[in-house]
Amino acid sequence: MTVEASPLRKLDPPESAGLRLTFLVLWGIDAVAATLFFLVPYATELNPVTVFFYELIGLPGVALAAICYAAIVVVIGHVLSDPMDVRFVSIVVILYVGFVANNLLLLLYRQPLPELLGIWG
Repeated sequence: MTVEASPLRKLDPPESAGLRLTFLVLWGIDAVAATLFFLVPYATELNPVTVFFYELIGLPGVALAAICYAAIVVVIGHVLSDPMDVRFVSIVVILYVGFVANNLLLLLYRQPLPELLGIWG
């Protein structure tokens, strides 16, 4: 008798716990900043999916959108094999560093990062 392994058993997280923790921390900061964008009059959320969820169900929609983004990253990181999973999560972390920096600067100084750097605006 042959027993086939479930595809779910082949899911494995990227080996770097620090990298996964970094993603989680940056994702959390970005999720809070995205929520604040709907509460302050001078900042605007640009992500159309987040805006759609917000218009659909209010602030819980922002959290739902953030959870969906995190779930997509986690699933992709589990499906990819080593070392592609670590590379993928590393790229996502690098992107989130930019997102978080931009969002925090926008909330604190009312200007996005490219405008503060003189790249845009």
